[in-house]
Amino acid sequence: MKTLPLEKDTRGNTVTVECSTGKVSVYRYCAFCQHCKGIWVGPRLFPAPQEKVLGDMKRGTVPDEALLNAQLQFNQLIRDGISIECADDENKGFIPRYRI
Repeated sequence: MKTLPLEKDTRGNTVTVECSTGKVSVYRYCAFCQHCKGIWVGPRLFPAPQEKVLGDMKRGTVPDEALLNAQLQFNQLIRDGISIECADDENKGFIPRYRI
């Protein structure tokens, strides 16, 4: 696991990290990447909300809108966070979390 510091613009609308493929938007890439395992907010690591919901959805125990709620929670954690916990130790880059 590696920790990628969040780079926020002055207005707080754009948040990027340095991925193995270059600088990417956290909201557009990390939120939908299999490697994103959590968000550091101060001294605490919060697991990526999408991970748990996706696992529960595969078992059929959660309504579909739970995924939307998890995404909103992820966005809030990013707003307050300082870094991302990334499992891309092999530097493969973005791998989609959701497959159709």
